[in-house]
Amino acid sequence: MITNFNKIISLGLLITTLAFGFEKVGTTSFQFLKVGMSARSTGMGEAYSAAVFGADAVFWNPGALTTVRRFDVEASYMDYFFDVKHTSLAIGWNAGTWGVLGFQALLTDVGEIEETTVSQLGFNENDVYMPGLTGNTFSPGAMVLGVSWARSLTEQFSFGITAKFVREDLWLESASAVVFDGGLIYNTGFRTVQISAAVRHFGQNVAFIDKDFPLPQTFNIGISGFLMGPSANLGTISETHSVQVAFDMVQPRDYDQQYNVGLEYGFSNLLFLRGGYKMNYDEEGIALGMGMNYKGYRFDYSYNDYGDLLSGVHRFSVGLSLQ
Repeated sequence: MITNFNKIISLGLLITTLAFGFEKVGTTSFQFLKVGMSARSTGMGEAYSAAVFGADAVFWNPGALTTVRRFDVEASYMDYFFDVKHTSLAIGWNAGTWGVLGFQALLTDVGEIEETTVSQLGFNENDVYMPGLTGNTFSPGAMVLGVSWARSLTEQFSFGITAKFVREDLWLESASAVVFDGGLIYNTGFRTVQISAAVRHFGQNVAFIDKDFPLPQTFNIGISGFLMGPSANLGTISETHSVQVAFDMVQPRDYDQQYNVGLEYGFSNLLFLRGGYKMNYDEEGIALGMGMNYKGYRFDYSYNDYGDLLSGVHRFSVGLSLQ
């Protein structure tokens, strides 16, 4: 028992060291890594590091991959701003005594952009304004391929790590890097309360042309629990209704501390309604979502409000869980 406790303390200190081992900076690379993908997570306002389960854990907290009992897969799609599209895939497989293995893929498609040059910008000999178009187009984009491994040290404590290859193409320039995540999740044994810690997107600086930029590293501490449900929860016992609440404190590398709160109501483990709120963000705020779960098949939807200047964002996820 003492040995396990020492392991828990050591892993916790390691993640904390990784989280705070770098100074805060104003500009980071690979900004697309900060965009939440799955509909359940974003429907709960991304208060998710302690509430995540299944294959989706590869994106939020690899330590929670141990919730995969046998096999889990989830695909998500999001039509972001200015025709930017994000598509992701997450897979989790329980390998028994070997732990739980995970895989992730993410594709960002910016679409075609018309090339412009300063030399062709201005008024021509007929006093007609020329916008600088060359007639050529280019298609920026980005991709992520990653593998994860998670294992339970005790019945209450699990940890996980992720290594991922990240590449971003910006017209004539491109950059790539190997990026890491690490996460812990701890079932306190008090009712249904779980606490978590996760560090995402850490590694060496990324070089674009002749300048290095740090990765968009984030550190999350989270807590979640059920106010209502069939198990020993914080409130009312119910076989039909469930209410889960979650909170995350987020420390980005390039911004002040942020806070996410979320809630999920479930009816007979079949229908779900979700809501959340993100605090101290430039534009993001209210989050809403819904979901269905039938015999292991899942469908989730979320809507996130980005204020008056930007339109709202819709996300869709489908998944399958084999127990």
